[in-house]
Amino acid sequence: MDVSCQCGAVTFKTPLPKPLAVYICHCDECRRQSSSAFGCSAIFPTFRLPKKERPTASGHTLNCYFCKACGTRLIHTTPGKNVLSVKGGCIEGLDWKTARHIWCKRAMVPIPEGVERSEEEPE
Repeated sequence: MDVSCQCGAVTFKTPLPKPLAVYICHCDECRRQSSSAFGCSAIFPTFRLPKKERPTASGHTLNCYFCKACGTRLIHTTPGKNVLSVKGGCIEGLDWKTARHIWCKRAMVPIPEGVERSEEEPE
């Protein structure tokens, strides 16, 4: 899948033709990071990236990757996991219909009927 930042300075292809999973997250961090009512992450197997760490409110460490020109957040990873998250809005042709909604107890918008959902972070 083709991925790009807002200005087009950073582009790459995902390692698979479709993500392993898609999450729409309604937690406070994702809402603030996306400046919206939720964040969207498409999960892919890890590929080589430089290290950029920051702590999270839950006590984990998160590696975040941004475009230096426009500031778009493209990827985040958690150390020790063999997958990474590409921000859904940066992926051309992402199928959002199969997304699992997480942290629904913090949702600011209605969650569609019939979707897979978790009140907090999934196991």
